[in-house]
Amino acid sequence: MAYDPGLVFEYEKARPGLKTGIPAEDHRRALSEGQDVPEQRPSFQIHLSEVGISGKTVWVSLPQGRLPFEAEIYVDLPEDVRGIHMSRMEQAIADLHEINFDDPRQYALALARDVLARQRGERAQVSVSGKIPLVRRTAVTDRLSVEALDLSAEVRVWRRPDGIAFQSLLGLSVRHITACPCTQVYNQSVTQVRETGFPLITHSQRSATRLRIEDADGRVSYEDLLECLESTLHVTQDLLKRPDEAEIVLQAHRYPQFAEDVVREVARETGRRMIDKVPPSAVVIIESHSLESIHIHDVRCALRTTLGEISAALAETD
Repeated sequence: MAYDPGLVFEYEKARPGLKTGIPAEDHRRALSEGQDVPEQRPSFQIHLSEVGISGKTVWVSLPQGRLPFEAEIYVDLPEDVRGIHMSRMEQAIADLHEINFDDPRQYALALARDVLARQRGERAQVSVSGKIPLVRRTAVTDRLSVEALDLSAEVRVWRRPDGIAFQSLLGLSVRHITACPCTQVYNQSVTQVRETGFPLITHSQRSATRLRIEDADGRVSYEDLLECLESTLHVTQDLLKRPDEAEIVLQAHRYPQFAEDVVREVARETGRRMIDKVPPSAVVIIESHSLESIHIHDVRCALRTTLGEISAALAETD
């Protein structure tokens, strides 16, 4: 047994509790004589758009280490083929286990290509989601805070006469705080206070906002997505001393945001930063989830659009 410290246990042999009970020559005979059941014609012939596996944990070797991601892997299935070869999907995952990748998108693309090459369909799609470590310093006290970023990658590949084409959708989510502008304005009316140097009280929420961008050429990085989010949101941290807490709370109350404001501001920043990196047809998806503090319900706001539509809105307002 080999041990990779902090990462994986690797057993060189099959588990010791499994004893073979079928002679090897019987296995060989059955494989040579038996029918390939997935290749049979189905009783009702109709094309299936997605067949595959979900809820699969894959271990991806990234610059940050070998990290777990949850994967969904699908291919389409021709109408005259009964089933996919499930073990070939697992074999594709195993073949990538020791390979190093720069980011989850690169892994998802490699897996999608490999899966498609082993199956009978014309298209394959792979989505992976997980966390990578984020280590950064606090703004005031300069302390190290160890956190996590939620990353995702969705890749679709399909066969063409000249080779394999692909699309990718990168996603990144951050945690942040929002302060309610409605209650704040109301309290200004109640107290008759207009300007004191500090904003009036209001309720605040813990929120999570996710940005996804379609990128066919590999020109968008996860760092780009993080900059779009962090430049518009009051992003929180795990380690905060009291001066750090005071600054985040102050900024959140000086620039209060509805969930609707969050989504629109992220869209505006995305349009400004991505205009030279992706085409106008690129899909942009922004979702914000607010865990309300004084309500029992939560709030969700989402935008599905294109970079071209965001650019057009920017041209009208700037």
